[in-house]
Amino acid sequence: MLRKLLLSSAIALALTACGERPATDTAMPDSTAALPAQAANPLLSASTLPFQAPPFDRIRDTDYQPAIEEGMRQHLAEIRAIADNPEPPTFANTIEAMERAGALLTRASLAFEAMTSAHTNPTLQAAEEVLAPKLAGHSDAIHLDPALFARIKALYGQRDALGLSEEQKTLVEHRYNQFVRAGALLSEADKAELRQLNAEESSLTTAFGARLLAATNAGAVLVTDRARLDGLDEGTIAAAAEAARAAGKEGWLLELQNTTLQPQMAALKDRSLREELLAASMNRAARGDANDTRATIQRLVQLRARKAQLLGFDNYAAYAIANQMAGRPEVALKLLNDTVPAATARARAELAKIQAVVDAQGGGFSAGAADWDFYAEQVRKAEYDLDEAEVRQYFELDRVLKDGVFFAAHELYGITVSERHDLPVYHPDVRVFDVFDADGSQLAVFYLDPFKRPSKRGGAWMGNFVEQDGLASTIPVIYNVENYTKPAPGQPALLSYDEVTTLFHEFGHALHGLFSKTTYPSISGTNVPRDFVEFPSQFNERWALYPKVFANYAKHYLTGEPMPQALAEKVNRARTFNQGYATTEYLAASLLDLAWHMLPAGTEVPDIDAFEKQALAKYNIDLAAVPPRYRSNYFNHVWGGGYAAGYYAYFGAEVLDHDAFDWFEQNGGLTRENGRIFREKILSIGHSRDLAKAYREFRGKDPGVEPLLEFRGLK
Repeated sequence: MLRKLLLSSAIALALTACGERPATDTAMPDSTAALPAQAANPLLSASTLPFQAPPFDRIRDTDYQPAIEEGMRQHLAEIRAIADNPEPPTFANTIEAMERAGALLTRASLAFEAMTSAHTNPTLQAAEEVLAPKLAGHSDAIHLDPALFARIKALYGQRDALGLSEEQKTLVEHRYNQFVRAGALLSEADKAELRQLNAEESSLTTAFGARLLAATNAGAVLVTDRARLDGLDEGTIAAAAEAARAAGKEGWLLELQNTTLQPQMAALKDRSLREELLAASMNRAARGDANDTRATIQRLVQLRARKAQLLGFDNYAAYAIANQMAGRPEVALKLLNDTVPAATARARAELAKIQAVVDAQGGGFSAGAADWDFYAEQVRKAEYDLDEAEVRQYFELDRVLKDGVFFAAHELYGITVSERHDLPVYHPDVRVFDVFDADGSQLAVFYLDPFKRPSKRGGAWMGNFVEQDGLASTIPVIYNVENYTKPAPGQPALLSYDEVTTLFHEFGHALHGLFSKTTYPSISGTNVPRDFVEFPSQFNERWALYPKVFANYAKHYLTGEPMPQALAEKVNRARTFNQGYATTEYLAASLLDLAWHMLPAGTEVPDIDAFEKQALAKYNIDLAAVPPRYRSNYFNHVWGGGYAAGYYAYFGAEVLDHDAFDWFEQNGGLTRENGRIFREKILSIGHSRDLAKAYREFRGKDPGVEPLLEFRGLK
């Protein structure tokens, strides 16, 4: 499940080209103040709202494209001045100057990316199509500028003699490696080819996202006979009726989530409807219609392999992982492959229990993927006497948020969160909060967008409207986006336990961003390697079941009574239930990602379905009843979300988070002192220093995999 916002490839390239982040405060408007269009386009000047929050009440859909285009123009002029500076290169006139550049581009692009992910429409999608190749070209114009690179290279060569701080030296190394990875050392002919590859790739990733959103919306299953919904609770049925009405249809609309299995399958008694829902999920964007993504995927594989070859790597996975903590694809593969035997063995044992239930009920069929959750829920009830519908009564969204997520953060870090209603939002569902530190100072502004809608892509993620910037003294303005089912009017938003952990997870990303305390914005907050970025978020999930936290939020939505201790114990015992399935489906998707991106340049890209089948067989994870969490045709992480050859990172980060939680348990658990240490040594440092070294200093040793395997019940 996608739990961290990843900027679309083109925007990500543009924003990381020189680390552009908001570099002006509300008292110092940027140079766009003199533009005639300023009054009509609020993005052209720094926001006058508190902490430069976006003025969504004034921004029109048509404002983003011209603001971003003007931002690119201004940014290139700023970069040109840095590159052509007649003075010898210094950290201040080159590296730091690059950090200060591009305020308009950053401001407009961050808001634009948020909207195209969370609340898009045809106008924004059309702008994406136009801007994607332009932003890719903008990034190339910077990274492939020989004069600019010469200055960076000179500083890189002298970095040990310049008297730099650890953060400054890290930034110089980061900049040099970034430019080299972007092709700065290539010949002019190879640079020209790389520009073409980048432009096409950015267009294709944008197209993939648009097609997948359309396919996901079109794939929703319409039910016209209410009897077929037998098993669903009344709240879910009411929400399905509301979704149908919103779509202008009669009946009940079962909307698709981004993953292969759909949550309704756990309760639907109608096997044919479960199979219909699974088929709609697995076949979206692969039906040969206008939303088919298969040709896009095949071309992306070719482009990425060729790009890696140009840059001196055997395949795209080698290129992508070279600057991650894993370092090499083989390391990531070993991490995954070493877990496959235990995961699949556990999944087969789980399937045997499911089949036993089917047989005992005279089902007369072999249980498959469409049956898994329905019968697994019955196994869970039998083994743990745990009813998911009963559990949901104790997980009301607002209480989980305030008395769970915010409470845990207060206990650990001393922060307090207070809702505010004066800042404009981009959709009525969005809520806004102030975040204060223990001393009363403001740390951040936090937006929450909780509910699924047709204009929002699937998954859950975190992002910034404004990032922490020590140069400009800006505090972060952060948002979390979820895809919970919106209840019918007057009904409560009740969550599953998995959805509870998602809320904790995404706020873990927010904590990583809001605690950032770096000088330079391009290495602040969550601007860290992908196999580290998921560490704080997954670590924060662990507090969801912590007794003191759980008891504070797990209360009946009607009576306010705490969850009975016997039921709470069942929830805790059941945490390892179905982990064979969960681990296997994740490993299958991760291995598919690596298999695609380990194809060398020049390879004829195979048929999508055939390749998937071969890859899963190769890695001994081809269980028919356990399909990958994402099939290639709707695997947005790797084709449209920036996780190419990086989906393994969730598992790598999970090793860190369980190892870190083990340290907490050894040192007293949920204490303010433990939170202080974790905040200072992990959450606040961004990428201002070597992260493996930072973790060792926090933990006292390298991370071990044993706590993870024990938690998942695989050891």
